[in-house]
Amino acid sequence: MKTLLAALALLLPLHAEGILLWPAGAPGSEGKTGEEVVKKSENGELTVTNVHKPTITPYLPAKEKATGAAVIVAPGGGHSILCVTHEGSNVAEWLADHGIAAFVLKYRLAKEPGSTYTVDDHAVADMQRAIRLVRSRASEWNIRPDAVGVMGFSAGGEVCALASMKFGPKESDASDPLDKLSDRPDFQALIYPGRSQRIEPFKDSPPAFLAASANDRPDISEGLTKVYLDFKKAGVPVELHLYSGGGHGFGIRPGKNAPVDQWILRFDEWLKDRKFVR
Repeated sequence: MKTLLAALALLLPLHAEGILLWPAGAPGSEGKTGEEVVKKSENGELTVTNVHKPTITPYLPAKEKATGAAVIVAPGGGHSILCVTHEGSNVAEWLADHGIAAFVLKYRLAKEPGSTYTVDDHAVADMQRAIRLVRSRASEWNIRPDAVGVMGFSAGGEVCALASMKFGPKESDASDPLDKLSDRPDFQALIYPGRSQRIEPFKDSPPAFLAASANDRPDISEGLTKVYLDFKKAGVPVELHLYSGGGHGFGIRPGKNAPVDQWILRFDEWLKDRKFVR
């Protein structure tokens, strides 16, 4: 029995519990003590709401498989829920199985009923903090600090895009060493990102991988083609995959094998081509 368990452990990515981004409490969440609410759909997929203590959950590859690259994964859900299965854990497990450290981000939600949060001031801050936290533990997690990127789906794509636009020096807090680390992603993967009109690439933007379905909403499918051209105009390396089918929210679901479901393979190839995976 012990031999069987040991063998299974080698096959599975190392998955830990969520790590608090702000152990002493997230700025803007003071006084909010409610617990997260987790719901399971009929097909077994989970959603999360009521996030007041943002976290990252690590999915680490076996040490002998680690490529040194890392991806912080931001699930979508319209800023009112987090779809943490097909746009979270499924993605992270695939990445870890292919040697890429992955971290599923639970960020604060700006549009759930009664929320006092905003996308720009809280969700983006959670992503920026996650980037700095991953870099701070790069040696421990077998990660190269110059190969830490972000991947977001729908609303999570908006969070990733904004974090890739708003990086820069922060007012340093001597009591918090994380504030001294860069929060600029080394690359960004925007998968059917929401509110694409807010994405404004500039010459120092991280390289971008874009994917969506042509039969998604026009603001996403057509909007992403404009985003692609804007990246080109800014001189930023960019790759776009626009699939004829798939609709919105395809993410990664076991057993799916349509052309759109191969996007993660194209992303893996892109990481290798850009030398983030070695």
